[in-house]
Amino acid sequence: MGRLEEERARWFVWLPVFVGIGIALYFALPVEPSLWAAMGGLAAASALFVASGRPGLIRLAALALLAVALGFAVSKARTEWTRAPVLGHEMRFADVRGIVELIEPRATRGERLTIRVTSIRGLAADATPERVRLWVLKTRAGLKPGDAVRLRATLRPPPMPALPGGYDFARMAWFQGLGATGYALAAAEIEAPPIGYAESVLRAVRLWLQRLRLDIGERIRAVVPGETGAIAVSLITGERGGITDATNDAYRDSGLIHILSISGLHMVIMAGAVFLSARVLLALFPAIALRVSTKKWAAVAGLLGATGYLLISGAAIATVRAFIMISIMFIAILLDRQALAMRNVALAALLILLVMPESLLDPGFQMSFSAVIALIAGYELIRRRTEQTAFGGWGKLGAAFLGGILLSTVIASLAVAPIGVYHFHKSQQYAVLANLIAGPAVNLVIMPAALLTLVLMPFGLEWLALPIMALGIDFMTWTAYVVAALPGAVGVIPEIRGSAFGLMIAGGLWLMLWQTRWRLWGLPVIVVGALLAGGKERPDILVGRGGDLVAVRGPDGLLVATHGSSGTFELGRWLEHDGDARTPRAAREARGLSCDGVGCLAETKGLRVAISRHPSATAEDCANADILVGGPRRPRGCDGPLAVFDRAALRRDGAYAVYVQDNADGDAARSVRAESVAARRGVRPWTERPERPQRTRNSSRARAALQ
Repeated sequence: MGRLEEERARWFVWLPVFVGIGIALYFALPVEPSLWAAMGGLAAASALFVASGRPGLIRLAALALLAVALGFAVSKARTEWTRAPVLGHEMRFADVRGIVELIEPRATRGERLTIRVTSIRGLAADATPERVRLWVLKTRAGLKPGDAVRLRATLRPPPMPALPGGYDFARMAWFQGLGATGYALAAAEIEAPPIGYAESVLRAVRLWLQRLRLDIGERIRAVVPGETGAIAVSLITGERGGITDATNDAYRDSGLIHILSISGLHMVIMAGAVFLSARVLLALFPAIALRVSTKKWAAVAGLLGATGYLLISGAAIATVRAFIMISIMFIAILLDRQALAMRNVALAALLILLVMPESLLDPGFQMSFSAVIALIAGYELIRRRTEQTAFGGWGKLGAAFLGGILLSTVIASLAVAPIGVYHFHKSQQYAVLANLIAGPAVNLVIMPAALLTLVLMPFGLEWLALPIMALGIDFMTWTAYVVAALPGAVGVIPEIRGSAFGLMIAGGLWLMLWQTRWRLWGLPVIVVGALLAGGKERPDILVGRGGDLVAVRGPDGLLVATHGSSGTFELGRWLEHDGDARTPRAAREARGLSCDGVGCLAETKGLRVAISRHPSATAEDCANADILVGGPRRPRGCDGPLAVFDRAALRRDGAYAVYVQDNADGDAARSVRAESVAARRGVRPWTERPERPQRTRNSSRARAALQ
């Protein structure tokens, strides 16, 4: 208790950590809990806290338990609040009508539309998704958010993970109200809104903001065409759809991808520039500067500037976090109080987790807060050691500026490294070099020019500032491509254990959130997590949903995949989790599969694997194979194989990861363990799929007549 008393100033910053533990527990459950259970747990934790008595360890433990119960309860409440119909089956030539909410131009072809659905022919009102996201291959001139549209599209349920434990897009879609995704070949038809349809005030404001963002993007691209203009749009409005995959990969591999995602860096430069400019401008008028607090007026201007940038930039998680933090700073100036930086981070995290608890699972949220917490903790440590140091002269100031960029990059890179490895299975070896080269251009040229662009745009003078911004962007892009092309720029790492990731995160939080020497106990926890990260068992066979894509581990330890045009994205995710830097095409062209017109044969760890493509080969494969993949359903009497994966099971359960294990007596490997996506996801609202309605002969005739 004495140790904790010394850290009393830091108690609050642990509150969002325990709320996050409750959120993580909720999402880790294999079965959806009832709302009464979640609220009952919160009530019980509240009663325990009230009964815990005077301050002490027991009361602190009760408070921590209350925070955990609160995180669990708000997660369940958020799930029920966002509950909306989800499409349960594929629909081709679906007649979709709705209101355009978001337009995202694509770098290659067409645009992506997010549509709030008013009707889908063939679906009852209670089965119609609230929103759908469609890739429309042909654009419609003049289309803007708020327009009522009609499209003929192919709709699909939100996709399942590519493999057990992979990224679950359907879970993210659930909380966004996305009930289906798909594509349309023809451009959207603009039509009159439904009779009696009216937007709420909040939705009308949101649509106006989306139209404003779209207009800003078009005006930027008119002055700076091409990909440079697309990057300028991403830095101002947050829309990254116009950036090509090659450039995204270059920024990612060089460690500069964080610059393309509007976050704390952009918000600080924007709001800080407004604050500084307002204070300098007010200081030019002695009659004002001698009578009012120019610092407070500048804080108001900075707060308004930060709010405007938040609305224009799309309000991503990292941007919201930065906005909350800098708003607290400005409010503290107005109240003549000092704002503690770590408390600001904790308050921002707490507010986001209570409103959007699913954000905890977002890699952007994790990386954003980890980097900021590490930077603040490092700054506090350095400040205590250099309080008496004076930096004089341009040379020393320049060295301090570049040293700050270098040190900040190192600290932030170390903080986000476990998160990047866990989610993306990659590490950027030259991120420090890339940020050291591009950082000054971002701080001194690109973002100040972006602010000037927004100031001049209402007067039609954005053409004065955008060329300057374009020069900085071209230099930054050149840096990204050069650094990404260096030998060994990217390290590919196999999937690590979840327990190891949890230990590294826990150790990092202990190290960064406390202030006294016992914070150093976080270091051995991080080391233990790093030591346990490697050596996770890798699947010997991966079977894609539907059975069209199969990958078998060869004698060299690498996956060999079946040929075909489908499943390229899925295969790419398999290779990432496997720590394999090869392209999907290289995995398909590798030797290890023997194929003919009716199927393929392979061998892994002494077991024969048969991939059946035609009913004529199924009987022979049942008799000779140890593992059989394919066929509509498992044939009767097919008892020879150790495991059979038919198409019905694959469509129902998603992809399978198959592990071949040695027998305990040391004989040849003959036991097989299989894990499906469905088993790993559990029974949760975002995993449920409504049954497809049975079509009768009369309904088929009616549909044909309508078409």
